[in-house]
Order: sequence, then structure tokens, then C-alpha cells
Amino acid sequence: MSQAKTGDTVKVHYTGKLTNGEIFDTSKDREPLQFTLGEKQVIAGFEQGVEGMTVGDVKEVSINSENAYGSRRDDMVFEIANDNIPPDVNPQVGQTLTMSNPDGQQFNVLVHKIGDNSIFLDANHPLAGKDLVFDVELVDIV
Repeated sequence: MSQAKTGDTVKVHYTGKLTNGEIFDTSKDREPLQFTLGEKQVIAGFEQGVEGMTVGDVKEVSINSENAYGSRRDDMVFEIANDNIPPDVNPQVGQTLTMSNPDGQQFNVLVHKIGDNSIFLDANHPLAGKDLVFDVELVDIV
């Protein structure tokens, strides 16, 4: 059997967990995740974990935060004045909002704190700064 290598398009089932065992995502009950090794379509540590697997292999892949979503960055928490919030938006702490950068690219932010005249938004990925563990099954090499 051939091993998955750079340039191969693969299909995998996975369950992603934090190191305490809390599941944050799974492909169970969905189609397998399909991506091409070497194309940076998934986090680096996940891609490295799949490389070398053969169809039918199942393994646990531990990924440190640097090879996952990176470190949590304080400079990604920022303040905006209430005047810049659309009138139909009523932000609540913990709510996810979608913003656009000057180029029109959209990204999600988390409402971190609400002040009297402004709100603080966090643009860090929710898994930034966390080590991750994935149970991975290589379903197919396309």
C-alpha cells in the first residue's frame, strides 16, 4: 500500500480534542475531510501527522500550539468606538461577529469586553495558544 505524501489528495476522518480530552470538532457523521498534502489547506501539525499514513491507518496526532493556530496574541485584541458598530448589531460578551478589513476580506472576532463608549474585540483564533490532539483515520488517497 502506498503512503500519503506531499502532493497527494487525501480523505480523513478526525476528532479534534484539547489536551484535557474536550472535543472541539469531529468529522463523524459527515463526509471525510479532503485536502492536498503540501498545499497548507490544514494546520501544519495535522498535515505532518497524516504524511506517511496508509489507507486504513488510525493514529493519534499531538500538535503543539505553534504547529496548530499559533500563540495567543494580545495585539489581536482591539477597541472600537460604539459609533463604528452598525445600529442593527447589539453586541454581547462572548458573541462572535464578522468584520471586514480594508481589502474586503471577512474575519470573525469575539466580543471580549463592553465599555461605556466602546467594545473590545478579540481576533485570535479560538484555539490559539492551545495544544491539540487529533484521532485521525486515513480513509482514502484520491
